[in-house]
Parts: sequence; structure tokens; C-alpha cells
Amino acid sequence: MIRTLRLPALALALGALLTACGDDNGPTEYQTAYTNHRPLQVTGHPSTGSLGTVQQIVWHLADQDAEALAALHTEDGDGRPQARAWIKTYAADAGGKVTADFLDEGSVRQDVVLHFAKSRRTQELTVRIGDDDSWGVVLADPHPVPEPR
Repeated sequence: MIRTLRLPALALALGALLTACGDDNGPTEYQTAYTNHRPLQVTGHPSTGSLGTVQQIVWHLADQDAEALAALHTEDGDGRPQARAWIKTYAADAGGKVTADFLDEGSVRQDVVLHFAKSRRTQELTVRIGDDDSWGVVLADPHPVPEPR
């Protein structure tokens, strides 16, 4: 009986040890960011990559983190000026209720419309897989559009 318990216990201990030794804080950072922000409401059919990227965009806007937002920029050139403009335009709105409307199919790129409830404005954006095979955003200048009443 003792022998049959040793193998599962050894496997569990080894798994815990390997998990503790890992230096990847990705899941922990994601969980912390998720708990520190309002839930993103979603319509349409996002892919895992497009949804995660849009969540990060809204979180970075709410946190006024231009560096993190610029790091998601998929195009050539420095995305920091656009990131600062987005934060200036949407930081207050991003802390409130935000709905992301995912359009089309999202396996490699997806158009998204963000609806900011506080200001009743929308912003269209495109998220896509960049040159490094990770999801990001085409960070153009912000163009807020008032929603019809």
C-alpha cells in the first residue's frame, strides 16, 4: 500500500518543484491584471489571441501604461507617440465599462470596435499577428467617434 502512494506523491512533488523553479511569471501577471480591472464585455467571435490582446490594450489604457501599450504595436517605427495619444484620449474611459465588438474571423487578424460606455464613444482598431508571431495592435492615431444616442 505504501508503494502505491509513493508514485503519485513523487509526481506531485516533482510537478510542484518544477513549477516553483520556473521563471515565467506570465500566468501570474495575467491573473493579477485580470483581477485589477473591470471585465471586458465581448460580442462577436474573437480568437484566443485577439481577445487576449484587446484585453491588454484596455488594461494598459486604464493603467496609463504607454510603454506596455507601445510594446503591442505591430508596425514598423516607434509606437510610443500613438500610445500616449490613445492614453490621453481613452484612459478615463478604459477604467469603466468597455465592450469589444469582434468583427470577421480572427485567426491571424481581426477588426474590433471598442465601445466606451462612460463617454459613449467608439474606437476601431485592428489586432493581428506581428512579425514575431505574437498578437499585437496596429496602433494608429486615435479617432474617437460618438455613439448615436
